[in-house]
Order: sequence, then C-alpha cells, then structure tokens
Amino acid sequence: MPTGKAAVEAGTNALSLINTIQSVTGIDLDTLVPNPNVAGKSVFGGYCGPAVKPIALKMLATISQDPVTTRVPISGIGGVSTWKDAVEFMLLGSTTVQVCTAVMKHGFRIVEDMCEGLNNWMDEKGFKTINDFIGKSVPALTHWEDLDINYHIIAKINQDKCIHCGLCHIACEDASHQSINLDYGKPYNTYTVKEEECVGCNLCKLICPVEDCITMEEHRKGDEYLNWKEFQRQGLPLNDH
Repeated sequence: MPTGKAAVEAGTNALSLINTIQSVTGIDLDTLVPNPNVAGKSVFGGYCGPAVKPIALKMLATISQDPVTTRVPISGIGGVSTWKDAVEFMLLGSTTVQVCTAVMKHGFRIVEDMCEGLNNWMDEKGFKTINDFIGKSVPALTHWEDLDINYHIIAKINQDKCIHCGLCHIACEDASHQSINLDYGKPYNTYTVKEEECVGCNLCKLICPVEDCITMEEHRKGDEYLNWKEFQRQGLPLNDH
C-alpha cells in the first residue's frame, strides 16, 4: 500500500501487482542444497502461479480500498489461469489482468477460453461492459471488528447423500472442535453434527468428498446486528457469542 500510494502521488499513470514472491522452493535431500542448484549454491526464487492468487487478491483489495491508489487504472497479476480468476481480479478493482504462468503451461490458446468464459458470465449476469462490475466486490470487504458476531452458521450432514467415510469426523475430532458425533452401527457408522458445539468453521464441508452432502446453515445468535466494538461496550458475556 505505501509503495502504491507513493507511486500515484509521484504521478504514475497506472499500477500493476503482484510480481513473484521470493521463496525457497525446496531442498535436495541428497545434496542438501536448496533448489535451484547452481554449482552447489542457490538463491531465493520467485514463487508464482495459482498458489499466489490469494495473496495477490488481498494486496489488490488494499489498493482498491484506498482513495489515492484508485485514482489510476490497476492491472492485476498473480495466479490468473481461468476466466473465473480474471473475473475475481476485476471484481476487486483490476481494470486489466495479466497472465504468464498459465500461458507457459498451456499456450496462448487459453486466452480464447478466458474471453469466452468471461463473455458467457457477463451475459448471464446482465453486464454489458466490464466497467459494470469492476470493483463491485470491494465494498463487501471490511474489518474483522465490524463483522456481525450474531451471525452464526452450523454444519448439516445430509444422511441421504452421506457415504459414511468418516472423513468429516476425523477432521473435526483431530483438528477442529470435536463437533461431530460418531454413532457406531451396522452395516455402517452414522455421523451427525453437535449443533451446540459447531462453530461453523467449514472444515467438514471442505473435507467431504460428496458434493452438497454437508451444507452450512445460518443459525443467528440474536436478531440485531452486533459488532465486536459494540459487544465490548455493552460488556456482554463472552460465552454467549
């Protein structure tokens, strides 16, 4: 953000972000030299591709939220591989996007697919030009202390779709909030959510191999909007939220 603001205030005509991220990509366990090995030595390398996309989107969002840096066009870079990626960058303020790693892997023909997918999505949403949706998602980003703490979701397991693999229970039991019951039975075990324990972390849904078997349902803790600042001001008991 400081770099972007300084560039705009100095008179730049546009901004672009992000480049590769310095990294150590791995270490050869035979030679004990980090990759890439150049005559027994190595250096920090540039990390790129789909893995850097979340970082690029976060940095882009901070630029798009600032009144100084939004004075100029922004070109989004970092993990753009599909038309969906391009749309996400545009929704967070990119006026253009750049593609490198994906072209290296698949060739320039992927740009045709990206254009076709973008056009189809725009038609579906009723957007006439890209300016109709550029930056449209930026207002939805806020600070954590301004979020509604009365908003609460819990997991629900569809027993008709469940294949009884137990992955949700293992993940929740070993790495989360121990919120899934395991009921031993024949010919298979049954898994149900302990609603009073579930914090809505979404881990079980991410782990589940069956689409829409686990869904997240809203269970508000109160009708009114309540953020963390107001919660502290009122001195409410923490265990209620």
